[in-house]
Amino acid sequence: MISVKNITKTFKSFEALKNLTLEVTKGEIYGLLGSNGAGKSTTINILLGFLEPESGHASIKGINTTTNFDEARKHIGYIPENVNLYPYLTGVENLDYFCKLSGNHYSPQKLEEFLNQCGLNSESHHRRTETYSKGMRQKVGIAIALAKDASVYLLDEPASGLDPLASNELSALLRKLSSEGAAVLMASHDIFRVRETCNRIGIIKSGELVKEMDTSEVSTKELEKIYIDYMQK
Repeated sequence: MISVKNITKTFKSFEALKNLTLEVTKGEIYGLLGSNGAGKSTTINILLGFLEPESGHASIKGINTTTNFDEARKHIGYIPENVNLYPYLTGVENLDYFCKLSGNHYSPQKLEEFLNQCGLNSESHHRRTETYSKGMRQKVGIAIALAKDASVYLLDEPASGLDPLASNELSALLRKLSSEGAAVLMASHDIFRVRETCNRIGIIKSGELVKEMDTSEVSTKELEKIYIDYMQK
C-alpha cells in the first residue's frame, strides 16, 4: 500500500534521506519515529509527490508518486502538523469546501458527523475557524482526511496541539481505519503516542532507517531507551 524503496534525497549539500526503504501494508499503522530534521517530513512529501528523489522510488497502491502523483493522491488522506483553514469560514464550511475539492459531496448532517468523530464539539461546528485553537483546527484537518474515505493515510506530527483526550481519540480513530483495511504512516517524535497507536515502528536518524520493530516487542520505557541510545550514537 505504501512503499519507499532505496530513496535518496539531497538539498544542496545536505543529504536528507539516505537509501531509505520502508513498507506499510494494508491494515497496518507504521510509526516513523525521529527527531526534528531526521527526514520524516521529507519522506511524507515524497509520498505526496511534492518532492522528487535523486534515486529510488515511492509508490501508493503501486502508483509511482513522482511520475503519477495526481493519481496517487486520490488514494491519500493527509494530516499535516499545521492545518491551514479559511479563517472566515466555519468548521463545517471548511470541511464542506475541502470535501468538494476532492469530489465528495456530503449532507450537512454527515459533515457534522465527521467533525464529531474527530472530537470537535458540536457547539464549535458553526463558528468561524479564526476563533479556533490550534487543537481545534487540527481536528478539522483530521475530519478532512477522514471524509476523503482514503485507503492510505499520511500523518506528519498529527497530534500537534491536541490535548491528551483528543490524542487518545485520534489513536482510536487510526486503529479503526486500519481495522477497515487502511494503511497508515505516522511520522512523529512522540514516543508514547507512536507506541500506543502503531503496529510497527521505524526509527529514522539523519535520513537513515536505523531500527525497525513490532510494537508488541517493546514497552514504552524500552522504546524510549532504544530511541535515546540511537540518538546518542
